[in-house]
Amino acid sequence: MAKTDAWGAPAGKAFARREARGDGLAGNARLIAEPAYQRLVAAEPLLRRSIPALIIIFLIVIAALRFLSLVNDRDAVERDAKAVLALAAGQMAQAITADPNAAGANAVDLLESTSRQGAMGRSHVLAITDGAFKIIAVSPLSTGWQERSLDSLVLGGQPLFMFGDRAGVMDVSIGGKDWLAAVSLTGDRKNAAAVLVPKDAVFDGWRKTVSLNVTLFVLTAGVLIVILYAYFGQAARAQAADRIYLEAHQRIDMALVRGRCGLWDWDMVRGKMYWSRSMYDMLGYEPCDTMLSFGEVDEIIHPDDGDLFELANRIVEREIDHIDQVFRMRHADGQWVWMRARAQVIDPEAPEIQLIGIAVDVTEQRHLALRSEAADMRLRTAIENINESFVLWDAAERLIMCNSKFQKDNGLSDRDVVPGATREMLEERMLAFASERRLANANGPHGGVTLERQLADGRWLQVNELRTRDGGIVSVGSDITQIKLHQEKLVDSERRLMATIHDLSLARRAEEERAKELVELNRKYMKETERAEAANRAKSEFLANMSHELRTPLNAIIGFSELMEQRLFGPLGSERYEEYASDINGSGKYLLGVINDILDMSKIEAGQFSLDREEIDLCPLIKETVRVISLQAAEKSITVETRIADSMRLYADRRAIKQIAINLLSNAVKFTGQGGKITVRARSASGALVLTIEDNGCGIPKQALSKLGRPFEQVQNQFSKNHTGSGLGLAISRSLAELQGGALKIRSTEGVGTIVSVRIPLKKSPPAVKVAA
Repeated sequence: MAKTDAWGAPAGKAFARREARGDGLAGNARLIAEPAYQRLVAAEPLLRRSIPALIIIFLIVIAALRFLSLVNDRDAVERDAKAVLALAAGQMAQAITADPNAAGANAVDLLESTSRQGAMGRSHVLAITDGAFKIIAVSPLSTGWQERSLDSLVLGGQPLFMFGDRAGVMDVSIGGKDWLAAVSLTGDRKNAAAVLVPKDAVFDGWRKTVSLNVTLFVLTAGVLIVILYAYFGQAARAQAADRIYLEAHQRIDMALVRGRCGLWDWDMVRGKMYWSRSMYDMLGYEPCDTMLSFGEVDEIIHPDDGDLFELANRIVEREIDHIDQVFRMRHADGQWVWMRARAQVIDPEAPEIQLIGIAVDVTEQRHLALRSEAADMRLRTAIENINESFVLWDAAERLIMCNSKFQKDNGLSDRDVVPGATREMLEERMLAFASERRLANANGPHGGVTLERQLADGRWLQVNELRTRDGGIVSVGSDITQIKLHQEKLVDSERRLMATIHDLSLARRAEEERAKELVELNRKYMKETERAEAANRAKSEFLANMSHELRTPLNAIIGFSELMEQRLFGPLGSERYEEYASDINGSGKYLLGVINDILDMSKIEAGQFSLDREEIDLCPLIKETVRVISLQAAEKSITVETRIADSMRLYADRRAIKQIAINLLSNAVKFTGQGGKITVRARSASGALVLTIEDNGCGIPKQALSKLGRPFEQVQNQFSKNHTGSGLGLAISRSLAELQGGALKIRSTEGVGTIVSVRIPLKKSPPAVKVAA
């Protein structure tokens, strides 16, 4: 190292030890500035602690003032609404008093004019009622209150209907909702005007104002809280910076003590440089106390890492006032050691330029950085070549790295995925997902997040996000499109299987229902077979009974007619022949009635009996029927009493109703003894006419009641053996009642009497097709 430097200083000489200067430099390096946050706390401790309290007090005062203001506004809105209702109701009542037609033909015009003059909204309801508070006119018509009673609609408003204007505007309830209502009565109390409005409509604008004030207050509070948070955050960062600054100085001191870094002092005017002992130890040279020349130092610096002469010229020309450079210096054994030199001009304004700084051996860091760079490159290459999308965020959710698969899946360009970009910004630039849902994690909430996303192109990704030890997030997205397709196929197969099972269940249920139907049909078939056999037997019995009924009058007709033809008792004008003629007439009428009954029953059974429905008055029809039967009743001194309203109308066939009444009254007269009583009543019940004929005749045995009303059935007992008839009267009456949608019922007690009730609907009903026997 015995050389001459560029400025002519002798090289290779030992410099005198400058301990005093060295001690001064070391002392300067160990100076530690007082932390800024301590000065801040010492200067303004009270103000710093009082800022949160002042902000909270400010927010409380603002909130209280706005609350009082909003309460006053609500009271004002309610007062104005009540005033409008009262004025509108009073105005309409005065208009009705002045012009009675205003409550009649001009009611709608009055409502519309009042609504326009009062600047009322669509929620206001205006109504005009009569003295009984029945609504005559209402606006708007969409309320559906027309012709309804106002006092039945309004709950809790009884004082309004009693006192009118004097009751003022009251809170009422309509349909479970709160309303404001005002009612004004006319002077003669024949009409009333009512104005109503829902409370929700009255306070709608006020609620919007409340919402706006709450929003503004929340925003203001949020801004102040953010400012407060920023204030404390800044103080915390200042404290952290000071702590880092102190720790850095402590490390420098430790490095100097342990000799892992060197201190150097460069006198630019003299071209001399002082090295601390640690500098010599790092480079493996023998320490010396003499100053080193500029040339000696430049000789051991690698020529590719910079020109020390050019750096010195820039400092002398005052272009720069500090040095921070990494370069290689030759070790004593010939190897190159990476050094980082940092220096600062002590006083840039001084005429003599002097730098002081340190040099740190960064060889290991440099090699580590190279190895880290190589490992990082290998990691990036591996991440880039995997089939999954990969992205890594730091603890602040800023981008660290990602692969091209992540860019492609989310539609991001190279300009978007710059390291340090926030996650929120990148998510705004990503392509929108077709769908996304979060899956349950088997490891619980601390096991990370698993998401399923469907991209815009139809592909499916399963994204797994896990927390790293430093608080960052690593996200890996796997393509599960094929899995989803298989899953959809499985779901579709399962759906088809369930549909098949459902169809099989329906088929099985249908088979069960068909089996039940077959059982029911078989039961009905057996029942109908029994009924047919019973009907056949009844017809046979009927024909057996009717043979006597038909032969007796026919014998009389033939016998008496032969006597009259042969004139055995003299000329035809004798009294004896008149008696025979009367018997012939009675027998013929009887046979005609029997044949008519058989024909009517046959028509009804064949479904050929037609009904001519019309609106009839029952009272005259029953009275006419009673008059027809009265002759027969008078012969047996039977009293017939009718209890029928003067006006009772129904929609039915007049001839059928009359025939039903005649048949039932005839039976009652026939089976009622001498001096008996028959009562005929009619009443309306549940939309139907109920005609009841009650007698105190011989009655019917209990076991025979089930046969009554069947065609060709007759009941014979000791009370009815002497009565002639076809036995079709009750059957025809029952069939005629059923044809009109009604029914016939019989209640009887043997030896006490019989009650027959016929029920006929008052309104129109679809005609029956056919009545079963």
